[in-house]
Amino acid sequence: MKVYFDNAASTPMRNEVIELMTQSMSRTFGNPSSTHGFGRKAKSIIETARKSVAKQLNCEPQEIIFTSGGTESDNMILRCAVKDLKVKTIISTVLEHHAVLNVLDNLSKEGVSIRYVDLDENGSPKLDHLESLLELDDTLKLVSLMHINNEIGNILDLDSVGAICKAKGAYFHTDAVQGVGHFTFDLKSQPIDFLAAAAHKFHGPKGVGFAFIRKKTELHSFIVGGPQERGLRAGTESLHNIIGLQKAIEIAYEKLETEKAHILGLKKHFINQLKSFFPTAYFNGLSGNLKDSTYTLVNVALPLEDSKSQLLDFHMDLKGIACSKGSACQSGADSGSHVLSNLKRPEAIIKYPSLRFSFSSFNTIEEVDYAINSLSDLQN
Repeated sequence: MKVYFDNAASTPMRNEVIELMTQSMSRTFGNPSSTHGFGRKAKSIIETARKSVAKQLNCEPQEIIFTSGGTESDNMILRCAVKDLKVKTIISTVLEHHAVLNVLDNLSKEGVSIRYVDLDENGSPKLDHLESLLELDDTLKLVSLMHINNEIGNILDLDSVGAICKAKGAYFHTDAVQGVGHFTFDLKSQPIDFLAAAAHKFHGPKGVGFAFIRKKTELHSFIVGGPQERGLRAGTESLHNIIGLQKAIEIAYEKLETEKAHILGLKKHFINQLKSFFPTAYFNGLSGNLKDSTYTLVNVALPLEDSKSQLLDFHMDLKGIACSKGSACQSGADSGSHVLSNLKRPEAIIKYPSLRFSFSSFNTIEEVDYAINSLSDLQN
């Protein structure tokens, strides 16, 4: 049996998305920057996609900039905020995705002040400490906090953080790669200045995403070249990928409530069944909390003997089960998960191996039972 429980890393594409992209590649091949009919048709399709994405998030079409994905969007926003807006201080956490953390590390070497918000025992940022950091000096600041943590699933209260930033005169950027397509947004009313998203997290293609950049923020080009994407992102647009993103996000929000109910049911069943076999299993962060974590994943530390722990990855792969020790972007690294290493976990739990299981609407109860039974085999 083959079971895919690594949807936080990437989701399978919907058939409707594949079909539309295939049609586009064979029929709409003109360069969107060309002035002839082929080019105008391609350009019109891109602008229709932009309007559709903006409609899903309730923002203006000109605020959506198509990129190659979440990493580029995060890089664009953070670097341009420093370059064009003259941001001098960026406030974040040590649990962010490396698409943010590594940019901050580079910016710190270039003279930007980087400060990190204290975390509570579950890994969520302490908002009172955020406020105090915003009041330390009068430099122009940007707060960069992810919406959904990709490893432990903690949900950030975007409205509360945005309100704090607005009151203190700071910009607010959120890496919403794990949130877009799974949670609703109302960017006209939510106090968010910048947001990053990637299509392959909501059953779209890899290699395409978008940045939400609130109008009148005066960012300039990140990739230099032609005038594409409102002059913010040069290069010929990947038309078939943008069409795929459009279709994927439309379906995601059309089916949001029914698919959310199904996936939440899978998560509940996973937690209940796992506890019956591993009563002392420890859910990292808030991932075991059905209210305060995303419904799409759990991250669990399993009480296994050292000999069994060392075989865990091999055992799950042999059983045909895809899951993750951490984020896929750092799998294979010897350093382990920077998220788990920065959590204030009980001493006895730290030595246990942790696995992240992330679900989609394509998964079934039978697959959950198979995964749990496969884990239980390690107790024998």
